Amino acid sequence: MRTVRVELGARSYPIYVGEGLLPQVGERARQHLPGRRLMVISNPTVLGLYGTILLEGLRAAGWEVLLAEIPDGEEHKNLTTAAQLYDRAVSGRLERGDAILAFGGGVVGDVAGFVAATFMRGIAWGQVPTTLLAQVDASVGGKVGINHPQGKNLVGAFYQPRMVIADVSVLASLPGRELASGLAEVVKYGVIRDAAFFAWLEEWVEPVLSLESEALIHAVATSCAIKAEVVAADEQETGKRAILNFGHTVGHALESITNYSRFAHGEAVAIGMAVAARLARRLGLGFSQEEEERLLGLLQTIGLPTSVPPDLDPEALVQFMQRDKKVRGGRIVWVLPRRLGEVLLKEDVPLELLLEILSNQA
Repeated sequence: MRTVRVELGARSYPIYVGEGLLPQVGERARQHLPGRRLMVISNPTVLGLYGTILLEGLRAAGWEVLLAEIPDGEEHKNLTTAAQLYDRAVSGRLERGDAILAFGGGVVGDVAGFVAATFMRGIAWGQVPTTLLAQVDASVGGKVGINHPQGKNLVGAFYQPRMVIADVSVLASLPGRELASGLAEVVKYGVIRDAAFFAWLEEWVEPVLSLESEALIHAVATSCAIKAEVVAADEQETGKRAILNFGHTVGHALESITNYSRFAHGEAVAIGMAVAARLARRLGLGFSQEEEERLLGLLQTIGLPTSVPPDLDPEALVQFMQRDKKVRGGRIVWVLPRRLGEVLLKEDVPLELLLEILSNQA
């Protein structure tokens, strides 16, 4: 097992990454979460696969468990689902001194964290992420929230968990598409912060895709360490943390315009990273053709898309981008690569160039 710490002073917390950690969650939760009652928020798929292992471990550690299920899918990450969870917490007499445990993928984590941040003005919570995407990204950094019809994650908060436990064993049950989706975020970390990690991914992508535990643990722990460093420097995204949005400007627009039903999150982000790479090279920011080819090649090896489907209207996509949380003064803030391992923020991207690249004419 490897332990990564998110250093935020009194709100610092550990991320445990390893194999076979599910049975230990109850005891770990005793170390980091208060109270005697734990509201476990999950979905039917995860509970059907791993619920018995988790719940037996929690009860053996002395927890009284209040179980709450929410449906699968990004389309359920909304106020209606949050309201149902508030009702469950009230009917189960969850108190301010109790805690919430998110057990699932990114949707479960985001909604559970949002409920934890707002129920009784905030109660303690922890995360047991069960998808690669959630283990390397959504569970780390305290961004919690729900979607609005006009944009992704428009309603939310920064609210840190007390612990994160990432058991790579559970990734064996992921469909190949979901594993690839999570790897998009792993690739992102190499591009924005660590060229050596990007090169490691190029060499080790097949063992990771084959779910070799040592490779998975290294990929997850390194991704978490990179994100933890960025979050520690800029918890509420007033500056540096924005680099974590590499690929997400176009990615979120693709998800929103298709009502979260066409792309897995990582697929949309992969297209967004490819668009950003093409923008960077055309703008002469230093990102070379060789680096662009390496990035696109790695994404394609993983099985991820690298271009906007021709049936989507580029101008409509831009309209969704202009509603993004990261817009400043009506201008889109882009995260663009200067070289592998380094990115910059840029606002003055010509609309004509953007539309050309979105139209796949570049």
